[in-house]
Amino acid sequence: MLITAGRVLTDTAGCVDDGAVLFRDGTIIAAGRRADVEPQAQPGEARLSFPHSTVLPGLIDAHVHLIFDGGTDPVATLQGQDDEALLQEMKRRAEQLLSTGVTTARDLGDRGGLALQLAGAISHGSTVGPRLICAGRPVTTKGGHCWFLGGEVEGEEEMRRLIQRNIAAGAKVIKVMATGGGLTKGGPASWEPQFTPEELAIVVQEAHQAGLPVAAHGHGADGIAAAVSAGVDTIEHCTWMTRDGFEVREEVLAQIVDKGIFVCPTVSPQWPLLPKIFGPERAEDLVAMARQVADSGVRLIAGTDAGVGRAGFDGLVSSLGFHRHLGLPNNRIIEMATTQAASALGLGDVTGKIAPGYSADLLVVDGDPLDDLDALRAVNTVFAAGRQYQPSRT
Repeated sequence: MLITAGRVLTDTAGCVDDGAVLFRDGTIIAAGRRADVEPQAQPGEARLSFPHSTVLPGLIDAHVHLIFDGGTDPVATLQGQDDEALLQEMKRRAEQLLSTGVTTARDLGDRGGLALQLAGAISHGSTVGPRLICAGRPVTTKGGHCWFLGGEVEGEEEMRRLIQRNIAAGAKVIKVMATGGGLTKGGPASWEPQFTPEELAIVVQEAHQAGLPVAAHGHGADGIAAAVSAGVDTIEHCTWMTRDGFEVREEVLAQIVDKGIFVCPTVSPQWPLLPKIFGPERAEDLVAMARQVADSGVRLIAGTDAGVGRAGFDGLVSSLGFHRHLGLPNNRIIEMATTQAASALGLGDVTGKIAPGYSADLLVVDGDPLDDLDALRAVNTVFAAGRQYQPSRT
């Protein structure tokens, strides 16, 4: 198929005006100036024209939970559903992600392998949705954060065995709960560490031995420090909580930069409500902390924590608005949701760019998102691995 458009974002530093993308069998063959690409199309090859639109790489939401409904009590809702009903809801949520231009998502917490099952169905084309990179059951302590997902462990042998089971089930990333979290009633507080650096190093060793990255849930400053010491690949949330507030540890932040660890701040689409939820002073502390991390040179990636705490599966663009609020330029924000996220997910040579040899994961929007980030909301059509998805206009 040949797609021509007013602009093609082959590089987030700028656009190719009057551009084109040619792909076959789900893989990009050529991209760039229309005058250069169009002659490579074969006679009779399907063509689509979007003269007033921008074509950019499909977006990546690096932190979602398809098993949760994004309501006020997602855990209670989950526990009240059997697997069959839950899988049907997960299919609907996956399609919602795709409708907003998300062509790849990383699911970081599953029950019973349902997200892995859904990933397989999407890959085979029997259901609609983005490419899914799934963790399976997250590694947690007895009674620890998200214990109800079936990933409780105690001791090295249980830790290794759980990771091996996840890998055998098809997991492409290992999730470990380095700290507590607010979602788990009666569990460790968000600022409390759940594992020692030595225990986290066991998780990293077992995962890396199988070629898989490790994503560490880390709210507390102590847990973040332990995860960095252990050599995890991404830190989720990274809110630097302490018993009394927040404390960005500059020496740990420098290690994150030096080690090339990615940080996924998991900004809720509801972020404008922070002053109402936490109070103006604490909300400003959160913003100042996020700005300090962003200015440090850390490799940030986009994620919404969709499914948790009123975070819907249509909120990635709203979440990206937080980084604009911090003062980041639009091209860097788009990189967070494309090239950087692809690298963090181990897909840097598969997706996240419009270039020959890459998957035809494309988003067509009306307007220019480098000029106005809200143009990402004006989704015209989406291609996931070359398969076109047309969002409803209703």
